[in-house]
Amino acid sequence: MSRISACLLALSLWTGFAAHASAQALPSNSIDGIVAVVDENVILRSELDQATHAIRARLANQPDQLPPANVLEKQVLERLVMMRLQLQRAEDMGLKVGDVELDQTLARIAQQQGSSIENMRAQLARDGMSYEDFREQVRDEIIVSRLQQNFVQSRVSVSESEIDNAIAAQGESHGQVHLAYLLVALPDGATPEQIKVAQGKIDGIHKLIADGEMDFSAAAMRYSDHQTALEGGDMGWRSVDEIPPAFSQALADMKPGDVSEPLRGVSGFSLLKLVERRDQAVEMVTEYHARSLMVRSSDVVTMEQAHEKIKALEARIRGGEDFADVARKDSDDQITRARGGDMGWFKLADWGSAVARTIVALKDGQISEPFASEMGWHLIQRLETREQDVTEETERRRVREQIVRRKADEEYDRYLRELRSEAYVDERLGGTS
Repeated sequence: MSRISACLLALSLWTGFAAHASAQALPSNSIDGIVAVVDENVILRSELDQATHAIRARLANQPDQLPPANVLEKQVLERLVMMRLQLQRAEDMGLKVGDVELDQTLARIAQQQGSSIENMRAQLARDGMSYEDFREQVRDEIIVSRLQQNFVQSRVSVSESEIDNAIAAQGESHGQVHLAYLLVALPDGATPEQIKVAQGKIDGIHKLIADGEMDFSAAAMRYSDHQTALEGGDMGWRSVDEIPPAFSQALADMKPGDVSEPLRGVSGFSLLKLVERRDQAVEMVTEYHARSLMVRSSDVVTMEQAHEKIKALEARIRGGEDFADVARKDSDDQITRARGGDMGWFKLADWGSAVARTIVALKDGQISEPFASEMGWHLIQRLETREQDVTEETERRRVREQIVRRKADEEYDRYLRELRSEAYVDERLGGTS
């Protein structure tokens, strides 16, 4: 039921620094050292300090959400370890991100924050981080995201029968839930003693939350073994289809704000918090029925020649000839020609941006002026419009996506555990070397 955090760690650094410029900057004269060896690579004290500083900056206005310093450092270090392991695997697979793509991503990050690359450079410098280091962290995050995408594409598939079964299983319980999640993990093949210790730990955490001594978010940050721990366990919006059945059953009787009893799952013992619910809305979309004809440009027919021909065809239609007859005789569109140019019913974007821009400007029955696309010149007649209920179609697409997400979460979690267990990791938080 997990996924790597949807937020870039590097973006967290930038937004954390930008939002809390008054946060204490990192000391520039600190002595660097090694805090972990990961296979043949190392993680430096400066890297850990920088990432920890970003978390503290992001939660500067909510200091009570932070776990003790030693716990926070350990959690951040574990995230850096997992990042390094994934980068090593991505490198083995030949996954790379070029400078042009990276610069475009950085420009989007700056734009999302209402800033610019120049301002980003200045802000990072004021907070003790070089733009070059930040740039490389963004590159790493894109590479890891690409590794996850490749993993999902190669290992996760969904059949139509799975979609049918998922829709049937949810019955009338449509809609989505916003969840928070806390995990006390168990290793594969856990011993009875390990299970007993984990059970005691989850019971103790549950009691702290139930007694009001700690809220769920703070408990998740302090105690959760899940990838979302540093986000307070926030899993975002989910549907029934992407939640394990045991969790769905627990949520059935919960109200927003409720926290579940401890649950035993594949990864260990869990607590769920229902943050919010929202109902599924009926989705209506405008569909268009139209007919068209095209004069295709080619190596033989220039765009200018195609333009002259489409104007001649337009003149014949406006002079009284039937659009469908002209399309059957003279259209170069092999898809619609035999049907007299009939395009059938379609959604606005189905035939490309040039058609979309043209058809929305027409009234039913109206013929457009000739317009160009990358294929040639076109003429289109809008016949009629209708409002179509696409709730079922959208629901099937949504269910497919969410089953993929659920399977991907489960499989990638398993993959990360295997990656971690097979790696050589020497943590040295007790000192530097």
